Amino acid sequence: MELSESYYPGDTSSPVLETTVGDVLREAAELTPDAVALVEGIDDAARRRTWTFGELLRDSELVARALASRFGKGERVAVWAPNIPEWVLMEYGCALAGVVLVTVNPAFQAQELAYVLQQSRSAGIFYIPTFRGNSMQTHLDAVLPDLVDLREVVRLDEFDQFIATAPEDQPLPQVTPDDPVQIQYTSGTTGFPKGAFLHHRGITNNGRHIAERLGLEQGGVYINPMPLFHTGGCVVGVLAAVQKQATLVNLETFEPGVLLELIETYGGTHMLAVPTMLIAMMEHPDFGRRELSSLTTVCSGGSTVPADLVRRIEATLGVDLSIIYGQTEASPGLTLIRLDDTDEDKALTLGPPLPQCELKVIDPDTGATVPLGVSGELCARGYLVMLGYFDMPDKTAETIDSEGWLHTGDLVSMDSRGYTTITGRLKDMIIRGAENIYPRELEELLFAHPKVADVAVCGLPDERWGEVVGAFIRDADPASPASDVELHDYMRENLAPHKTPKAWFHVEEFPLTPSGKVQKFAIVENWEKGLYET
Repeated sequence: MELSESYYPGDTSSPVLETTVGDVLREAAELTPDAVALVEGIDDAARRRTWTFGELLRDSELVARALASRFGKGERVAVWAPNIPEWVLMEYGCALAGVVLVTVNPAFQAQELAYVLQQSRSAGIFYIPTFRGNSMQTHLDAVLPDLVDLREVVRLDEFDQFIATAPEDQPLPQVTPDDPVQIQYTSGTTGFPKGAFLHHRGITNNGRHIAERLGLEQGGVYINPMPLFHTGGCVVGVLAAVQKQATLVNLETFEPGVLLELIETYGGTHMLAVPTMLIAMMEHPDFGRRELSSLTTVCSGGSTVPADLVRRIEATLGVDLSIIYGQTEASPGLTLIRLDDTDEDKALTLGPPLPQCELKVIDPDTGATVPLGVSGELCARGYLVMLGYFDMPDKTAETIDSEGWLHTGDLVSMDSRGYTTITGRLKDMIIRGAENIYPRELEELLFAHPKVADVAVCGLPDERWGEVVGAFIRDADPASPASDVELHDYMRENLAPHKTPKAWFHVEEFPLTPSGKVQKFAIVENWEKGLYET
């Protein structure tokens, strides 16, 4: 396909199927009931649990009946846990019961948890009491009195008791591809996080299209270190694997040594991992001692992958590397490098769109499609676009226009093949590893500190993480400034660890536009010149 302008009409080589999450599990159980579907990827091999596709369907239907006896179709239920098997059972169980799963980061603190549960009006929460030193039970107890919609609280370490409540005769509702299936929270450039309201058709087809382009086949082994509370884990991992009847080996939490052992033990063939994970894996002391020849394909994304890192990954791991680009609002994949693309394309572009994805690049001011090679805002249309932001019609209208185009907020240029290259971001967003961090949330919190007069939070380039969070502070009283330790502890009391700034800078003034707006790009340029000291 040779394009004449920055508009790609969509590749129709792979169809959009009218499927639900429950449908794809039932099909896998029918086709390969005795094949291994799920492996619990924990450090202690003797304690690892496994499920065949038949067993996974059986247990998921039990979860669905237990859920349906307590929640009505369309009600929201939150899952607050790392990558444990019960998370996957809840993903399938909620889908079969017509219940909308609300994903919650297990690193969240009380304030963040309360916001998600209140905004989604969740009727239930399934959680573990603690994770990596985060006392989730304490946070939940603190916010429960204010959660007027929450009526069911279930601990996932007592999940067997919950499943045992499933009535044998409990009917399950009819679920359609158009029905909502998940709310995934993602912040915009301003204000509080927005819940991307995803539907069955979007996430099932997106997972399948990604699996097809990555060459995942029946009998393959998909290693998943990505968190399930991201679409990178629960769509690109769970729903890609099930639709190819491949084994999903799910790391409970990322640890490079365990990841290497799991690839060797289970013969991992495919994996999605952000650059920071791949670097940690290659630098681990066990790397040279593990047999990794089964691994053929690695997909990466979440932040820009430098050309040198692309070459290093392919040479060191002996794999084909593919780069994925997308966003939660798009279920999530929009473009994906083909395995036979050139090294130059892998290093410099985002590759071609996934099937059935229509793309265009527009002038942000006029809305007109720009010529090839000209930078503009990337817009997408197709089956993969979310239903909208949950209970936020105004925000939805700002993101999805009247013709159904999703405005990504990312600046790209497109070549005559439809391959795109990132040139910048309209959205004021920091990508640390695979985590999207939105400066406004951090700035509002820092503004509330009595010793802070003004603040600008920026993403600073970092070889390992892609970007790290830097906070530039103008002190209320320069003679008595807040210490970096004081500010760090203040942020940690209110936000997840990955959002806490790594670098703190105290400045006398900010570079401003003529209208008085802070020029963050100028701050980063000055930082790169060494003009700021910690």
